[in-house]
Amino acid sequence: MGDGSYWNHWVGFSEKTISKKLDALVAPAANETYEAQFLFDLSRDNFRLLLRRYSRGDTIRELGRYLSDALSAWERSNQLAERICCEHNLKSCRDWTFELSNLNHYNWCFWLVGLALALEIPEEQWQRLLTLIGGEGEDVLLDRVIASRQPFRKVGTQLLHTKPYTRLLETIDASREDQAVLLLSFVEHWYGELKRKGKDELWWYNYGDAEKHPLEKGSYFGRWCIEAVAAVKAFGIDESLCLGHENYPGDLLRPDGPSTHLVHREQKKSWLLRLFGK
Repeated sequence: MGDGSYWNHWVGFSEKTISKKLDALVAPAANETYEAQFLFDLSRDNFRLLLRRYSRGDTIRELGRYLSDALSAWERSNQLAERICCEHNLKSCRDWTFELSNLNHYNWCFWLVGLALALEIPEEQWQRLLTLIGGEGEDVLLDRVIASRQPFRKVGTQLLHTKPYTRLLETIDASREDQAVLLLSFVEHWYGELKRKGKDELWWYNYGDAEKHPLEKGSYFGRWCIEAVAAVKAFGIDESLCLGHENYPGDLLRPDGPSTHLVHREQKKSWLLRLFGK
């Protein structure tokens, strides 16, 4: 969804938002107890800008810096949160559950790991990311994906979120000749099986929904199954059946092209329709 004008506008909006927030951080905080949340939101702003630029079709090799900025903001958020909670006797000063058992956090961490693997971030950044994620030995799927670059990582024995991730785990464990079909099945069921209700709903899930959060609100940054790309990068799975799928960000693995995506073109009205205001 979204044509060139949509992506140009919201990429520009993201850039301005991040710039304003960075300027605001220079001045003393008006509400110190909100500062840690402000920084974690800035981390997600950088992530959102990365995917908006991907959705626009920007050069893949330019995207890594936003991941680096996202890590830096998350680190600063953690440092402040620890001090603020201690000083103000708070259990938490951020609206986020930093546990892999929480689907929002699990999905967030899996996305960052997938981007880190696909974009081949430097080792120093990789180690910082693993420190932020923690959770070693808690989830068999995420641990195995991370272990593809971190061989001595302890691998868990349970899968924390069966839907949709059982499909991806089965893909990894399948024979080579079956993996391509199973990977496509995961990608096709990924969005639908991430559906949750109430407080368990993913923060981005309804972005772009025509009724709940229509495109004109601007929050939509694409619906990209980065977890599938993470598995392809980690285990060399055949992705050929997924290329061109609207949820599969295959260009992340092709920094020099060619693109695997169809170009979305805005439907132009005929002169008769324009004449009669239709």
